[in-house]
Amino acid sequence: MIKNLFITLEGVEGVGKSTNLGFISSYVRESGKEVLTTREPGGTAIAEKIRGLLLNHDEEALTADAELLLMFAARSQHLEHVIKPALAAGQWVVCDRFTDATFAYQGGGRNSPMKKIAWLENMVQKGLSPDLTILLDLPVEVGLKRAASRSEPDRFEVEKKLFFERVRATYLERAKADKNRFCMVDAMQDLSTVQRQIVKHLEGLL
Repeated sequence: MIKNLFITLEGVEGVGKSTNLGFISSYVRESGKEVLTTREPGGTAIAEKIRGLLLNHDEEALTADAELLLMFAARSQHLEHVIKPALAAGQWVVCDRFTDATFAYQGGGRNSPMKKIAWLENMVQKGLSPDLTILLDLPVEVGLKRAASRSEPDRFEVEKKLFFERVRATYLERAKADKNRFCMVDAMQDLSTVQRQIVKHLEGLL
């Protein structure tokens, strides 16, 4: 049975996921492991097209249900064509966001029923879940300021602060409920300190 190979990185906007995703992948690779780095929504040609629908601004507004279903449609493609084959080949998979983000953004942020999300999770993932989830956490207002300085805001980033407060609260609730899988890192610290904390969590897997 393959264990301790699927790592996900989560957090609200501006926590530094992209920077630390590369750091995690490099650290695991330097230990002699073969690593696949990917992201959600996305990871395959079709899933990346769905990502465009989800993130780009459009005259036609997506309903909450349409957004949720698109997330899982992209995830289904990602799992079957990228994540599962990589795990079966013995690779480590490091992914920028996964289903915890759906619970946080579509469940917490959009107020989609958690039971509906859980049902879709079971249907699409069939029991597959990350072995380790690193949650980078910081106050919403700090994250939004960081995100605003890097690029034009996407369809999610233009949401109000209250939306992201609900997202963060849901992340924290899920981390508290599953302490065996989640490792929380204070992203308010300087980058070197954040990465030292990440290394401590990875050492147990390596």
